Amino acid sequence: MNQLAGATSPYLRQHADNPVDWREWGAGALAEAAARDVPILLSIGYASCHWCHVMAHESFEDAETAALMNANFVCIKVDREERPDLDAVYMNATVAMTGQGGWPMTCFLTPAGEPFYCGTYYPKTARQGMPSFTQLLTAVTDTWVNRRGEVEQAAGQVGEALRQQTAGLPESSSRLTANLLDHAVASISKDLDPRHGGFGGAPKFPPSALLEGLLRDYERTGDSAVLQAVSFTAEAMARGGIYDQLRGGFARYSVDAAWVVPHFEKMLYDNAQLVRVYSHLARRGQDGQDAPWRDPLAAPDASEPLALRVTRETVEFLLNDLGTAQGGFASALDADTHLEPGQPGVEGATYVWTPAELNGVLGAIDGAWAAAVFGVTTAGTFEHGTSVLTRYADPEDAEYERLERVRGMLSDARERRPQPERDDKVVTAWNGMAITALAEAGAAHLNPVWIAAAENCARFLLDTHVRDDRPCRASLGGVAGTAPGVLEDYAWLALGLLTLHQTSSGDWLARAQRILDAAITHFADPETPGSWFDTADDAETLVTRPRDPIDGATPSGTSVLADALLTAAALSDPEQALRYRELADQTLARGTVLLAKAPRSAGHWLAVAEAALRGPIQVAVSAGDADLDGWAACLLTAARVAAPGGTVIVSGDQDSQPLLADRPPVHDLSAAYVCRGSVCDLPVTTLAEVRTALRPPV
Repeated sequence: MNQLAGATSPYLRQHADNPVDWREWGAGALAEAAARDVPILLSIGYASCHWCHVMAHESFEDAETAALMNANFVCIKVDREERPDLDAVYMNATVAMTGQGGWPMTCFLTPAGEPFYCGTYYPKTARQGMPSFTQLLTAVTDTWVNRRGEVEQAAGQVGEALRQQTAGLPESSSRLTANLLDHAVASISKDLDPRHGGFGGAPKFPPSALLEGLLRDYERTGDSAVLQAVSFTAEAMARGGIYDQLRGGFARYSVDAAWVVPHFEKMLYDNAQLVRVYSHLARRGQDGQDAPWRDPLAAPDASEPLALRVTRETVEFLLNDLGTAQGGFASALDADTHLEPGQPGVEGATYVWTPAELNGVLGAIDGAWAAAVFGVTTAGTFEHGTSVLTRYADPEDAEYERLERVRGMLSDARERRPQPERDDKVVTAWNGMAITALAEAGAAHLNPVWIAAAENCARFLLDTHVRDDRPCRASLGGVAGTAPGVLEDYAWLALGLLTLHQTSSGDWLARAQRILDAAITHFADPETPGSWFDTADDAETLVTRPRDPIDGATPSGTSVLADALLTAAALSDPEQALRYRELADQTLARGTVLLAKAPRSAGHWLAVAEAALRGPIQVAVSAGDADLDGWAACLLTAARVAAPGGTVIVSGDQDSQPLLADRPPVHDLSAAYVCRGSVCDLPVTTLAEVRTALRPPV
């Protein structure tokens, strides 16, 4: 009997009507496999995965295939986003066995959970050298029944290999120095695609963490080539089809090297990270100087810089398309659109256009103009003569109102089309990313709406996801799931709360410290200072206890924890600060091996290391008794615009918090104290002095 109807994962619920007797992962399912003496068929995917939908339609909805699965296996379905621990363990096994990974992931396990055969997508009928799924099921069953010794031997070997892979980062002879970071950036820069931006070839993913790390490197070195690489890549992505030219927000990746044709799913974690990057870039401008100040309440116009426009539009996408009724943010929009009930989804159907469709919405004159602006051709750039909208150049300033009118009409028309499904699951870590990005962007660009959204999200997470200072992994419809939080959930939530402490009032610092303390207690490797597991010490025992310090589509939990520890050290009282800083330094010391040998896979490590090497920089604005016309707020804004990424910035009365201890105003006037580590400049009282103290070197 299928047992997924009550799952808290939308992905699992998508399979609740399958004729397969799916179970959720748990001790009961493993015990059933042992009692029946059959292997486990483990299928791992996620709600917005295109090929997961394909395999479900071809095989899991087919009665004959389901009968074969039910008779010979205990079938377990797992949402990789809800159980990243299981995904990590069995993805490592899949890569070890096949040389590549991906989703849907299909693994065959012993009743003890040890994998003995793994793969990804299998077609309904054999093709291109791949066996059919039913052929695979038959072969595995035969091997289990007639060659059990081979199965047990293979499972034992794989289990041992997995345990060896999770040994953590070794001690490194490299020290965190300017030379190491210069080497890492030079290595990354060699892989820059000089024609299209980004790094490497197709498929091409937004290098979010790398771009943030490179921006911080520019702010340390003043190297204009690094800033140009970031600006070039950011503009190429924003003008390509990977960016939604009508409603904002980025797709998961581009199938080509030029960012034209996306894989259409839109993930919260990509867009939250990219809000942070584009907001940061918008503060710098193309030449690296502080961007011109813009009234945050004024309507956008043709003079709005591209990075700021993309920031604004992507925030609007988060709020309008991913916001949940409870204040959190949903995980993703699907890659596919279901045009007819019960039929397979069609990838990209919501988003693509033909010239005739443009004319039908806009009329012939505006339709032809829009086709030229958005790159819609009769030949098409996608499938069946359709085109993905791009925007390689902006119309003349005089055409701005026309452009916005056309975009609005096309957006309204697109809303009337069938829409991709939304994965409403609220993941703690990804919402922590959103809190961090929205609070940073709102503070730097004086947008209180964005900060308020970050506050609402944080309150929801603290009220619903956190019990006894320990976050769960996810919720659905305001109801917390049973999956415990992993390291990235603790780290991102703590970092988001620490960011809110710097941008708004509230008891954010104390809550962040308690979550950090829980992470230290439950995730640290007691035998290896600075090394962290991805699952807690009291979490379910798996084949191996996973830990992966490498930054991927999302930063590793370890690199984000280093970030949170470094930030908390700057904000906490001396005793706590010493403890947090020691742990941050120990963690970064192990991360240097990645910066030295694999910097493309260490984007967030680079960002944190750049901040640590500078101190991090701390700015404390002490409000004077004669704070005429809100001068403290003016100094604070100047600091937020000019400061490098990773700078810790607070404002308030003298002695109101640790960073303001013994830091009085100057002659009753508000003053800014700029410090690097434990070395502080003299306090300054003018905007020009603040900018000079924080500006990148020439």
